[in-house]
Amino acid sequence: MARITLEVPDELSKQLEHIGDRLPELLALSLQQPALPAHIYRYILNFLASKPTPEEIAAFSPTPEMQERLRILLAREQAGELSSTERLELDEYEQIEHLVIMLKAGNLPYLSSTPNS
Repeated sequence: MARITLEVPDELSKQLEHIGDRLPELLALSLQQPALPAHIYRYILNFLASKPTPEEIAAFSPTPEMQERLRILLAREQAGELSSTERLELDEYEQIEHLVIMLKAGNLPYLSSTPNS
């Protein structure tokens, strides 16, 4: 097993004393972060939990922050400069986009039909 020496602020050092031999486990967990930040999933889940109308679903789009990040990732991919971590992030965005397209496609018939009077 490798030995690593770290310098940490005193306050963090005090917190680390309380976790004892669980530090390797916690470090491993912290490295297994999802490809996208949690707030992106929260944005989508909050929208779905709001029981959107078909019109709201059709109008749903990524936040400006998400659009900018996608633009950067796609530019880096086109330039051949995408890291493996960024590849995972872009793949996750593509999966979410596919899900949203399926959601929108499932609601399009409702958008074009007129309610019965």
